[in-house]
Formats: sequence, structure tokens, C-alpha cells
Amino acid sequence: MGREIDRGIIVVLDGAGVGAMPDAAEYGDEGSNTLVNTARALGGLSLPNLQLMGLGNLAPIPGVPPRSDCTASYGVMLEKSKGKDTITGHWEMAGLITERPFPVYPHGFPKDIIEAFEKAIGRGTLGNCPASGTEIIKQLGEEHTRTGKPIVYTSADSVFQVAAHEDVIPVGELYEMCLKARSILTGEHNVARVIARPFAGQPGSFRRTDCRRDFAIPPPEPTVLDALRDAGYEVVAIGKIGDVFSQHGISKSVHTEGNLDTIRRTVEAVETAGRGLIFSNLVDFDTLYGHRNDPKGFGYGLMEFDEHLPDIQEAMRDDDLLIITADHGVDPTTPSTDHSREKVPLLVWRRDRAECVNLGERETFADIAATIADLFGLDPWPVGRSFLLEVIS
Repeated sequence: MGREIDRGIIVVLDGAGVGAMPDAAEYGDEGSNTLVNTARALGGLSLPNLQLMGLGNLAPIPGVPPRSDCTASYGVMLEKSKGKDTITGHWEMAGLITERPFPVYPHGFPKDIIEAFEKAIGRGTLGNCPASGTEIIKQLGEEHTRTGKPIVYTSADSVFQVAAHEDVIPVGELYEMCLKARSILTGEHNVARVIARPFAGQPGSFRRTDCRRDFAIPPPEPTVLDALRDAGYEVVAIGKIGDVFSQHGISKSVHTEGNLDTIRRTVEAVETAGRGLIFSNLVDFDTLYGHRNDPKGFGYGLMEFDEHLPDIQEAMRDDDLLIITADHGVDPTTPSTDHSREKVPLLVWRRDRAECVNLGERETFADIAATIADLFGLDPWPVGRSFLLEVIS
């Protein structure tokens, strides 16, 4: 199979889940369905390009009816890993199943962790509670600018987030603080990600900047990205992908500033990259809309991506393979502001095969890793089931 296709392109619509997982009740996520509920809240969505690919064949999405003449292969994928966060979702796509969920802190971090962090950075902290990132800088931003103490907070996900005004704690210094936190958060407190959250502006109008950076734990085992790079293929990470994998298995990492910039950088990579994998994450769905319970914004983001999807397709070569998916849900219509345990969409397209193929319900996101390994003629991936034959035959 490795000689059939030159390049794989994976585009992750961060948080765009398509229905509650069978075990969603264990996570408090019964009834979550990010795409369907968002469309319903808006009275329908207009997504003609995604509809043409078969998005409406996955679920009853208002405004996006099914098509029997769709141009892509379509299906849904279930998550085998424990959890519902960015790390577990992306790692599973790359062929690594997380058997034990990462620790979460619904009541804030233990006193000894905070004390160790304060000692390491030489100053006190504010917050230490679960919070929305935009709300906590509204609440504590002014005190932070007066005292110089960084704001520490978490969420329902396994994250240790540090917010600081760029004029009070320069971005480089904030990154150093996060690296110190990363070295402290080990063992039973091995959180999935330490996240730097710089912000700017004045009291009453604070805004987060695009200098966010994630310091994730490295994958405990090689992923298909490592296998690709070791075999001499190029792996281009766009958006937060490089951070999610701690740069493991990455040939080139491209920082982006929002969805439109990520789409633009993805098109550039498709136009110029050599044989290998282009892996992009469109984070605005999650950070700007899902976590803020903003279905209108989420719907706008979907329509914006749909409008620019042809730019990616037109840049592709005849033998490229495009995979559009998500890493979890983040239903903006539920009371929760956190991720939701959901199935994710799977749309697979190539220019020279416009055929509507139902890939069904896949048992694991790792089917993507198995397909990528198959695509490039690597050894069969130990988890997941390749769908390559179904989309190229």
C-alpha cells in the first residue's frame, strides 16, 4: 500500500464531536452532541462542502442533510482511551491508547504542589481553582498586575494553567515558569499539560493573546509519527500538534494564530511539503467557542472552515489523502464548559476517487494510525484497523 499515496493530511476540528460515547454517563456527558446540538441551537447550519463530503450522513445535523452522492468516505470513531482530553484524543489518533486517565483537580491543586511551584518561581500565586480562562483573568487580572503573582487554575481536564499579563511577566519568563511546573508535576500528579496563558489589555478589557504554549508530557511509547520520521518521511505539525506530542516524531512545527491562520499554513504545507504527513489542529472551536458555551461562535467557526475547505482540496495532489476528524467533544449547549466524551467524525477524501463509502462506526481513533502506517508501507500498527483499502480501491 505504501506506494499508492504520497502524503497524508489530517485536519482536527478541535472538539467537534458527533454524539455521546456509550460510556458518556461515567463522565457526566449524557446527551452531548457538539455538532448536532450546535446546529439545532442555531436553527441549522450551512456547510455545503462538508455536506458534500458526507458530514450529514453521520448524524441528523440540522441544515446538513445526508447525501447518497457524497464525494468522500465517511464514518464515526469511538475513543478507546480513558478520558476526554486533547492529549488522549491526539495520541490515540497516532496509535497510542491511554489506559489510565490523567489526574484532574476539581478542588484545585494540593498545597504541596503550589508551595513547590511558588518556591521554584520565587513568588506567590493567585487562584488555584477550576475556572474558565477568560473569567479568571477578569476576576484576578487586576490583582495580578498589582502584585506580580501569576494566576494558577485548572479545569475538568488534566491541565495546570498559568496566566500572566505580558507586561507584568514577559512571555519568555512565563514559559520558564511553566517548565518549572512541568518538572514538579510528576508521579501521581503527572498532569497531561501545563499551559502558558499570556494575556494583555487593561482591567475590564483583558484578552488572551496568541502566545499560548502547551507543555505536554511526552508520549510514553513511540507513535506512528515516530515511525514515519524514523522511516525518512516528513511530519509537519501545524497549530498545537507539536506541543501535544512534545515535538516527538515531528520534523517541522508551525505555530499559528487562530483557525484562519492554521488553514492558511495548512494550505502552504500542502503546496510545498514533501512525502509524509501534514497534521493540523484548528483550536478555536475548543478554546474560543466550546469552553465559552458559545454555539453561535462554534457554528460560525464551522462555516468559516467549510468556506475554506476547498482551498486545502485544491492544493492537494491527485494521490494525497485528506482525513478530517476531531479529538473529543466540547458541546457548547450544555451547562458544562468542559470537554464532552463523544464520538468523532471521520471524513476521508482524495481528488481522484469521488465515491460515497460508509466506513461505519470504528472502534478506536487508532484506526487513523493503522491507516497511516498502511499508507506509507510501514509495519502494521499494533492497534487499530486500517481503512485504506476501503478508500482507495
